[in-house]
Amino acid sequence: MKKYNFNAGPSMLPREVIENTAKQILDFNGSGLSLMEISHRAKDFQPVVDETVALIKELLDIPEGYSVIFLGGGASLQFMQIPANFLIKKAGYVNTGTWAKKAMKEAKHFGETIEVASSADDNYCHLPKDFTIPADLDYLHITTNNTIFGTELRKDIDSPVPLIADMSSDILSRPVDVSKYDAIYAGCQKNMGMAGVTCVILKNDKLGRAPRELPTMIDYNTHVSKGSMFNTPPVVPIYSVLETMRWVKAHGGVKEMDKRAQERARIVYDEIDRNKLFKGTVAVEDRSVMNLCFVMNEEYKDLEKPFLDFATERGMVGIKGHRSVGGFRASCYNAQTLEGVNALVQCMKDFEAQH
Repeated sequence: MKKYNFNAGPSMLPREVIENTAKQILDFNGSGLSLMEISHRAKDFQPVVDETVALIKELLDIPEGYSVIFLGGGASLQFMQIPANFLIKKAGYVNTGTWAKKAMKEAKHFGETIEVASSADDNYCHLPKDFTIPADLDYLHITTNNTIFGTELRKDIDSPVPLIADMSSDILSRPVDVSKYDAIYAGCQKNMGMAGVTCVILKNDKLGRAPRELPTMIDYNTHVSKGSMFNTPPVVPIYSVLETMRWVKAHGGVKEMDKRAQERARIVYDEIDRNKLFKGTVAVEDRSVMNLCFVMNEEYKDLEKPFLDFATERGMVGIKGHRSVGGFRASCYNAQTLEGVNALVQCMKDFEAQH
């Protein structure tokens, strides 16, 4: 039985990315050594990092004056590392869900941190709107896509203060004006590659201003100055990012990823809205095209587990919703296919016909 991967992360990767990375794990560039055992100082590995950085800059149209680095620790480490490097007097956070809230909690260790806006009172079923951004902030932190609750900010906001964004689950799925941001970070395990590496995009002239002495490993300048090679980087995950960037470029770049994402989302949301058994959990204008969340209509609540079992039998993997929301979540990152979303929609139609 064919499996359709809707996991929220680590998530589906293009088959050729998996196969090409696997080949290098067996024999890296014909060296007779595995990618898993080569030195990160090996002459053959530096070109991997260089090409990966160059492709990210090309695909996201990153302007001059920015660095791209690779770190461990996931986005969760960035929740701390961002304020350590950027918070001088006061930072503002838009609370749009679990990860935004966690980021805000970590920032409070480094200085005054305020919640500029929140949709917590409505269980994050929409994005905050019409809020005022204080002009005295060192930065405003936003989470562009919320994997748990299924909301997404699909355009760059205009801000009177520098922007910093967690783009872990929608980076490379749409064009971004990087010049509006002092920093963008993303755990790579959704749209960029496999788990184990984090990509951070930094505006160089905003580094080194924090009024505190930073531990060496926490200072972004450490990693920028050494090209991500200050300590042993996650070699295999970085290689998987390279293969993914090659795949994105070969398949039309970020604009094509955006087109595909919107098409996949339209197909699934149209069925959610049509099917009498289901309903969406997010305000229509704020629906994510990466994480599509839905639940059973109230009168069919008792069919939740039967549908999950039915979908699992049909090869749907990872569609159970997060415990904070319940119901179902179909994560449709860049590697997701039309075949996959059509199979999910057919599954929903067939289950409706039975009930």
